[in-house]
Amino acid sequence: MFILKLSLFSFILLFNNPLFAVGAENLLRAEQAFKVSAKLLTPEQLELKWDISEDYYLYRDKIVVSSKTPGVEIGTLDLPVGKNKHDDNFGDMVIYRNTVSVKVPVKHTGNITTFKLQVQHQGCADVGVCYPPQKNLFDLNLPAAKPNAQLNPLQALTNGLPPASIQNDLLPAEQAFQFFASIKDAHTLHVNWIIAEGYYLYREKIQLTLKETQGVTLETVEIPHGKPQHDEAFGNVEIFYHELDFDLPLSRTSQAPLTLNLQASFQGCAERGVCYPPMQQTIPINLPAALNNVASTITPPATTPLSEQDQIIQALHKDSLMLTLLSFFGFGLLLAFTPCIFPMIPILSGIIVGKNREVTTLTAFLLSLSYVLASAVAYTVFGVLAALFGNNLQATFQQPWIIALFSAIFVLLALSMFGFYHLELPKAFQVRLHNSSEKFRNHSYWGAAIMGVLSSLIVGPCVAAPLAGALIFIGQTGDALLGGSALFMMGLGMGVPLLALGASAGKLLPKAGRWLNITKAVFGVLMLAVAVWMLERIVPASVSMLLWAMLLIIPAIYLRALDNLPESSSNWSRLWKGLGLIMLIYGVILLVGLSAGNTNPLKPLQNLNINKPAQTSTTLVFKRIRSNAELDRVIQQASANKQIVMLDFYADWCISCKEMDAYTFSDPNVQQRLNNMVLVQANVTDATDDDFALLKRFNLIGPPATLFFGLDQTEQAAYRVIGFKDAAQFLAGIKTL
Repeated sequence: MFILKLSLFSFILLFNNPLFAVGAENLLRAEQAFKVSAKLLTPEQLELKWDISEDYYLYRDKIVVSSKTPGVEIGTLDLPVGKNKHDDNFGDMVIYRNTVSVKVPVKHTGNITTFKLQVQHQGCADVGVCYPPQKNLFDLNLPAAKPNAQLNPLQALTNGLPPASIQNDLLPAEQAFQFFASIKDAHTLHVNWIIAEGYYLYREKIQLTLKETQGVTLETVEIPHGKPQHDEAFGNVEIFYHELDFDLPLSRTSQAPLTLNLQASFQGCAERGVCYPPMQQTIPINLPAALNNVASTITPPATTPLSEQDQIIQALHKDSLMLTLLSFFGFGLLLAFTPCIFPMIPILSGIIVGKNREVTTLTAFLLSLSYVLASAVAYTVFGVLAALFGNNLQATFQQPWIIALFSAIFVLLALSMFGFYHLELPKAFQVRLHNSSEKFRNHSYWGAAIMGVLSSLIVGPCVAAPLAGALIFIGQTGDALLGGSALFMMGLGMGVPLLALGASAGKLLPKAGRWLNITKAVFGVLMLAVAVWMLERIVPASVSMLLWAMLLIIPAIYLRALDNLPESSSNWSRLWKGLGLIMLIYGVILLVGLSAGNTNPLKPLQNLNINKPAQTSTTLVFKRIRSNAELDRVIQQASANKQIVMLDFYADWCISCKEMDAYTFSDPNVQQRLNNMVLVQANVTDATDDDFALLKRFNLIGPPATLFFGLDQTEQAAYRVIGFKDAAQFLAGIKTL
């Protein structure tokens, strides 16, 4: 009965969660739900405008505007009246829907021409999902304090103009037609005019040129079409009211930073019948360094193949729902046999063994099902959150203090299986700890479910192509329902071996008595192995190797590896002693290797040779980069040297990353293939803002990932490697690189 309730609870949690409830309505990203723009109306006033999507609302009191440029001050905001709403988190609030415009007073000194404006806001979706506070930065240009010297005097057109009293009411040209130019990217400028109310600009009179500039030219400019009008002076023309903006594509022959002088010629009129003379305005622009346009030496196949994750994203877009769910169930089944999932086996086994009482097949299976369902639901919810809000929660849970805490929990659980609590802990604390651990371990379906949730976060699967593809699909489309369903099916697929363990445990596990105590001790050792495995992420390699040696040697002594066996000993006793001897010998080998300077538990004696001098390490040497700026510098330098760049994403808590180091990057054939490349590595262990910025730049959820950049300084996406690949698979994937 409990498991039926748990199953219903899991599906209700999954599909009635606000994120999934809005999945069919496409929960939007914050920048899509609350589109904010800023434009300067006059030198002393700017306008902020929010376009708020349907079924979303913005908090009035959460709007904060500030200047990030010294010498520019923001005055008191004139916020319009909104609608009252009672919010469970903030109480009675005023909100905005649809569209809201705010006039913002600006004070500045006369010599400032540009300033940086920060706009902060916060809003929610009607389904109950609230976004974190959002910050937007705008670069705004202030008009020159005086009219451009190149402008013809207005008095040149006095003939035929209205009387002077009317002319005195006209705005100066630089206020009637405010011209701005900014940098969109290294190959594109963006220009815009803010046209005062009651004035208009002629499309045919707009000309843009670069003056006294070498190494860059303007490409063909397509000016948007305006409103058709018949003009007595110019005939049939097109005019613009209020605002005009468009991009200017650049053609560069130099990739060095440049200073441009953009000259704009334009002409406009006031609706009262007064036309201004042709105007010119020149704006200096500091253009950043450009990417090299030299053709890459990479020759992709005639039909560029998609990377694994791109194929999965494409399948999510095109395949039927049933095929997609079955495919992801299969992906999960394959991921179940990766090293990242193995630690879940002793955890679940320890839960099943539980107390000193018989474990029926049904009880073991229901415990396993509780564990798997909770793990799959948690895995799905956290995955969707990571995709929608750009934060890998599993990476967040790899903080050293969290790893240390959960390692300690597994050590305590192991000690409880050994029956050591009364030997090590005070009586009062022992009782409380024992009662607490019982809730998470012994025949409690809810306890198994809680351990499933924690395991999905702390032990968690590695990032592989199916996982990366599903999360990128959710992030790109906002379809949390389809993407989340795929993740849930993948979580169930990963749990199939665990369910099989539960179904067989009633028959395979021993009954109460001596053999049950032995089995509990075995699983206690396995839980200690999980603790060491987790600590490997945060402690030096030499310390983790010492812990592995201790974990082998001490249990070997308990298995009587050093004791003499009487001749009448049973076959089981001899078997246990044999296993103990193997563990003891390998533990000693680990200590010998550690003393020789080795830190790989799988190859403890690799550089130990009595007859030959120690060989140099065969590990690839990476240059560490910590930010997007450092990466760009490396790519530009490599391009100048006609070299390809390989970027490897790594983390100490990533098991597949260590597999790549141990089995792929150490392979001589792989090293030979990468010999002429520039090898850089982004270590995202600490999960800093720069780490997340690097991951976000390439739409990555987490490591491991290997990317390649050609001589054109762009990523060769067809050769992207996600997850672990052995040497043969890795070489096959970059064969044509």
